[in-house]
Amino acid sequence: MRPKVTIIEPTQYQGNNNPKTIPAKTRVAAYARVSTEQDEQQSSYEAQLDYYTRYIQSNPDWEFVSVFSDEGITGTSTKNRDGFNQMIDLALSGGIDLILTKSISRFARNTVDTLQAVRKLKAVGVEVIFEKENLHTLDPKCEMILTIFSSLAQEESRSMSENIRWGHRKSMADGKVSLPYSSFLGYRKGADGRPEIVEEEAAIVRMIYSMFLDDYTINDIARYLTSQSIPTPRGKTVWSVSTIRSILSNEKYAGNALLQKTYTVDYLTKEVRKNCGELPQYLIEYSHDPIIDPETFNQVQAKIEAQTPYRRKIRGNSPLSNTIVCGVCGGFYGHKVWHNHENTDRYDVWYCNAKYGSSDKCPSPVLREDEIKSAIEVVLRKLGKERTKYTDALWRKTVEVVTVYPGGKLEFRLKSGETASYQL
Repeated sequence: MRPKVTIIEPTQYQGNNNPKTIPAKTRVAAYARVSTEQDEQQSSYEAQLDYYTRYIQSNPDWEFVSVFSDEGITGTSTKNRDGFNQMIDLALSGGIDLILTKSISRFARNTVDTLQAVRKLKAVGVEVIFEKENLHTLDPKCEMILTIFSSLAQEESRSMSENIRWGHRKSMADGKVSLPYSSFLGYRKGADGRPEIVEEEAAIVRMIYSMFLDDYTINDIARYLTSQSIPTPRGKTVWSVSTIRSILSNEKYAGNALLQKTYTVDYLTKEVRKNCGELPQYLIEYSHDPIIDPETFNQVQAKIEAQTPYRRKIRGNSPLSNTIVCGVCGGFYGHKVWHNHENTDRYDVWYCNAKYGSSDKCPSPVLREDEIKSAIEVVLRKLGKERTKYTDALWRKTVEVVTVYPGGKLEFRLKSGETASYQL
């Protein structure tokens, strides 16, 4: 007898770890992104949100899920795109059947990120439609075309990055100075585009310099400004040792500007490193009106430099040496080895050198070395810098200083200029 074949139609999604019954309506989401916060981009962003909401809700066969979005974020990496990552997670868990997006460049400008995301979604039966290119990812012929288009988007991003970098360096070579005004105490952007002194803030800067020359420690100055409810350059209520140290050593307060102190290593990863001679720097003297006169500024630098022999004295072989600062007295943390009562286990600890070496014991906390290493891993992941485990090379490459406060609060200042806090 001839074999009899009966086809049993599928009722579950292919590749999903938690198969579900196919819904009566297709659950549809959309993704929108703009990479800057300029007015014209803001209008485009709002238009995308409105368009996709109306478009999805107008289709009777579709069930509207959400319009996921990222505003003012680059598309060269998915690390810090919260809206994008939320959408992918929901789709992989079975909450979305179809994703609409304007174009490949809106979805991602990184070829690898684009293909990885599409393949993950395709494995669980979720389709992505790129409207501009008219690509449907469940089409078997889509991936080759998608690879070509996403490569073009990535190359466009590289070209834009090179043009912007060239423009910045041309401005520096022409002596043009622009400060991060939103987080820079004492200046605002003037009508002519040059830094303009804000007298109310400049008075705070002058007071910091005056107190330091009057033999107040950096920690004393930070405590005083906090007690007077004076806001920090970023508008916070608590002043840190690293912020005071940065103000005291910044040449821009003397009317000069050293440009290109840091540089971006790669346009895809956006990794920022301290410029240690890899690229040219530009010293622009008399670039703007000074808040601190040159004589006072030089006196402060000489006093900071006078502390160098002490810093060298406590410097050890560990990369943590000379980078951990006490937030109470301003001293440095040193390394010790502690043993348990049975003397069978040993572990490395760090504590302020003034904690046990004087009659007035510093109340700063003792830190275990493994706690410090774990903290830097968390901080770097939070900033989207690294996903690797702690290494001495990683610490040397990224960390400028760590300030330790009572209660186990750590404040990291990275060599890229970024700051982040961590609570033990």
